[in-house]
Amino acid sequence: MIAAGLGAAGALAAAGAAAGSVLPGRARLIASGVCTAGVGAAGCAAGAGALGGEQWTGRLPELLPLAGTVWQVDALSGLFMAVAGAVVAAVGVYGIGYASGHGTLGLASRTAQAVLPLFALTLILVPAAASVSTFLFVWEVMALSSLLLVLVEHRARAEVRTAGLWYAVMTHLGLVLLLAGFALFAARAGGEGFAELRAGAAELSPTVRGTVFVLTAAAFASKAGAVPLHAWLPRAHPEAPGPVSALMSAAMVNLGAYGIVRTGFDLLGGGPAWWWLGLMGVGGVSAVYGILQAAISSDVKRLLAYSTAENLGLVLVATGAAGLFAASGDQGLAALALAAGLLHVVNHAAFKALLFGAAGAVVRATGVRDLDRLGGLRPRMPVTAGLFAVGALGAVALPPGNGFVSEWLLLQSLIHGLEMPGVAVAIALPLAVGLVALSAGVAAAVFVKALGVGFFARPRSREAERAREAPPLMLAGLGLLALGCAGLALVPGLLGPGLDRAVADAGLPGTGSVAGGALTVRLHDIATSLSPLWVALALTLAVLLATAVPRVLGGRRRRARLWDCGGGAPTPRMAYTATSFAEPLQRVFDDVLAPEQDVDVTHVRESAYLVERVRFRGRVPDRVEHRLYRPVLDGLARTGRAARRLAGGSVHVYLGYGFVGLLSLFVVLVVGW
Repeated sequence: MIAAGLGAAGALAAAGAAAGSVLPGRARLIASGVCTAGVGAAGCAAGAGALGGEQWTGRLPELLPLAGTVWQVDALSGLFMAVAGAVVAAVGVYGIGYASGHGTLGLASRTAQAVLPLFALTLILVPAAASVSTFLFVWEVMALSSLLLVLVEHRARAEVRTAGLWYAVMTHLGLVLLLAGFALFAARAGGEGFAELRAGAAELSPTVRGTVFVLTAAAFASKAGAVPLHAWLPRAHPEAPGPVSALMSAAMVNLGAYGIVRTGFDLLGGGPAWWWLGLMGVGGVSAVYGILQAAISSDVKRLLAYSTAENLGLVLVATGAAGLFAASGDQGLAALALAAGLLHVVNHAAFKALLFGAAGAVVRATGVRDLDRLGGLRPRMPVTAGLFAVGALGAVALPPGNGFVSEWLLLQSLIHGLEMPGVAVAIALPLAVGLVALSAGVAAAVFVKALGVGFFARPRSREAERAREAPPLMLAGLGLLALGCAGLALVPGLLGPGLDRAVADAGLPGTGSVAGGALTVRLHDIATSLSPLWVALALTLAVLLATAVPRVLGGRRRRARLWDCGGGAPTPRMAYTATSFAEPLQRVFDDVLAPEQDVDVTHVRESAYLVERVRFRGRVPDRVEHRLYRPVLDGLARTGRAARRLAGGSVHVYLGYGFVGLLSLFVVLVVGW
């Protein structure tokens, strides 16, 4: 099944790229979209086969010079392939409806329709790569194809070009780190195949092992959008078209987590506690910082992008906790923490693809991303509103949403790890529990804001008043994702055997840390179980009782006018906006967020004591970017301006530069030799 699935995915991607390049008009959209969805379905089938216990190894010596390409699919690869494939299949259907009506612009262009199936294929092939050269080749093709898709609307908006520049620089800095880490690893292990790396890892010195882990973990954390390497994420995801945002946020960033698990656990065979404490720290900071930035953002797609940083931060916390438990000798808790992280990858992919898809439907209908200018969309886009609500329920980590189960598993592993000895563990684990709980609480406020202000408030712009429901194909794709969210929320125990195999293939003992069936999730060696289906039924029954009992006991319903303080009927200007909703939370975290305010007073010409106009401007910049990246960029700009003096136009001077450079190189080579 795996070989057939990968072969079908490759053939469909090639057919989709050819159709996107050649066919005209709507035929191009349909052919490319169907092939993209087929790529996803084939990848999902291949991943499901691996999760069921099948394994596959293959070689394509002609694809790359010298080393060729090496492929291997186990359950860990299969999990990420199945997740990416399911997202691609639904987004492929959604994308046909999204691109229709755009003529030959944006996602409907020939370039975008030719690149989209290839990008989808790389999302499935990255987990299947089994040598350094194969992995880097597919990784780079994924980065370049996603960059082209981010830039498809660069002629319409300058922000797209800026986002593309940030994305290109950050992703290639990550590639340099990855190249350095894997090159060092392969040179010391005596081969570049993953099997050779695995065999040679035990012979490496602790310094080399630590260097390899830090370099590769930094590169993969950048792809996962972890703070402080997240600067590309809140720019690229909002500026990309809706389907591309969904693929990047629900499938591509997961491969950063895959890389850390594959390298840290499988290839290096685990490591000392400081590796994993550092990873937990990065994950905890990303989770809290990401959700705080989401809370104050009024751009709905930027809000969702920061939410991605939060959720991948939780995955990194779980991965770090698994490594910490394994380093301390508790393999059972390590397996449970890693299973929680992998399950959160699955859940996040489902609800984030749904949320980005629904946000894309709103942007397509209104042309507006600012929640302060939306509102009143529920009666105009009722199906989209309901699907966004399903995704928001999954993201807030409360029952019966699908995000609840994985965060519950993560908290179970962290809380039961509190009994382990050690000062570092005694500090790190309670702090991690607090950060996970804080991010979950703020996430509830974030998605209440997004849903309430965007869909239930009164419309605050003409664009919102004129909104119409999304096309049927877009709703069909979103409906598939909503079904996935519902299945993961009600019967997550069905994934237990597959998760167990993935954890075992990562190098931890697959002891059935998460088991169960249709009704119950049971934890191995911990007297805890959960039945999400019964929780959902109990909540449904409680809601029905709360609705029916007042009607039965209260008799006839009365209608009363909303209290308006004597000021007349409320208008849209008197309603809560996204900015005003987040203002109390911003005050609480004022020291962390560091908002900026500017008051500009214009006096009348005749007298400085009379004011003609007062203008107030407030903004909350990304503090990490403001303090970390801005000084570096300013320094580079100053260096570039200063370097212009070297270009005086004299050929003699240029020859002198060459002579000095060559002489310096000789000196370095002689001294170094």
